[in-house]
Amino acid sequence: MLHDRAKIEVRAGAGGNGCLSFRREAHVPKGGPDGGDGGRGGDVVLHCDDNLRDLQSFRRRAHFRAGRGGHGQGAQRHGADGEALVVGVPPGTQVVRWDGTRYDLVRPGQEVTVARGGAGGRGNTRFKSATRQAPRLAERGLPGEEGQVELQLKLLADVGLVGLPNAGKSSLLARLTRAQPKVAGYPFTTLEPVLGTLDAGDRQLVLADIPGLIEGASAGAGLGHDFLAHVERTRLLVHVLDLAPLDGSDPAENHRVIERELASHDPRLAALPRVLALSKADLVAPAAAAAAAAAWRERVGADVPVLVTSSATGAGLEALAHELLRRVPPAEPVAEESGAEDEVAEFRVFRPAAGRAFAIERLGSGEYRVTGDAVDRLVARHDLENDEALTHIEHRLRRMGVISALEARGFEPGDDVEIGGVVFELDPGQGA
Repeated sequence: MLHDRAKIEVRAGAGGNGCLSFRREAHVPKGGPDGGDGGRGGDVVLHCDDNLRDLQSFRRRAHFRAGRGGHGQGAQRHGADGEALVVGVPPGTQVVRWDGTRYDLVRPGQEVTVARGGAGGRGNTRFKSATRQAPRLAERGLPGEEGQVELQLKLLADVGLVGLPNAGKSSLLARLTRAQPKVAGYPFTTLEPVLGTLDAGDRQLVLADIPGLIEGASAGAGLGHDFLAHVERTRLLVHVLDLAPLDGSDPAENHRVIERELASHDPRLAALPRVLALSKADLVAPAAAAAAAAAWRERVGADVPVLVTSSATGAGLEALAHELLRRVPPAEPVAEESGAEDEVAEFRVFRPAAGRAFAIERLGSGEYRVTGDAVDRLVARHDLENDEALTHIEHRLRRMGVISALEARGFEPGDDVEIGGVVFELDPGQGA
């Protein structure tokens, strides 16, 4: 069974804490601070692995956690960075993070970081200055990103075979390629997509037998959304239409149903090139098949080739294969860049700066709440029971403009301020 959807929980590693330490050696009476920094937490990385074909492995394991960074130590020993966790996914996987960010992993070797590790805290050595020669504060490491990630596999195929159930798609795929989909002499529908390779010597095309669609598939009827998702990456659609439906339905209406569902799911599908394959020609008279083909050519226009095929006798299959190879041009090679440019692209990493915006809310008399990523990180990094750390926080808040913004809202020294879920008494005049 093809597993093409999965939800996983990822957690990047937390950063290590900075160390509060002073040099203690014989004959060194004034060693000074020597606390090292904490290491950065490990990232959670998704890697496009060509050895994988579906998302079945995520049914057995749904929680992924990277290693945390090591804590700093004395003698200016920095903590080790946490070990990154690399998770393999098959080519064609679409990734949706908890914040709505989307990634497409289609080429083997592609990687994307879905959860970044937390920054490590600075040791007290980093706070040493001419006016503060014995700092007694160090930062805590920040937690890594965590959340739910949705994975959806969309098959990477050049050609998609679409049509109503029992239109003859599986039989057609079996004759054109070496794929072995289920084929029987009674009505049934394929329950999962099947891939096959059309080999033309110097070229190959990947064909996908998309399970039979029904009316209302684009609105979720049956397994419509699951099936239609696999058509999105194809470059050409072969609409397989039964010339002699067993239920006596009208082939023209059957054709309209499928085309309507494709366009409703994604307007881009309506613009994809088409080939109309009239299947099961062995069940009708040759003259009737030729008349039907002529009528369909007039109906769909010159841009859509119409071919009469029979998987039982092999009629029209060679012409269909030739048409598919003609209408799907070879992919253009990717331009190679010089080695020097590759090295620059590989090692120069730019990350967006952390946001410094904040908002202030007055909760009541002498009570305020300050929200914002920057102030939340500032409070999370320090021990509020440490007077020196509290003085440092107040100094940073003043430099960030938080104190002046509070004063503009009526703040007075000694009022309670809530930042990052922690309420403390803020007296900036004391630490000035």
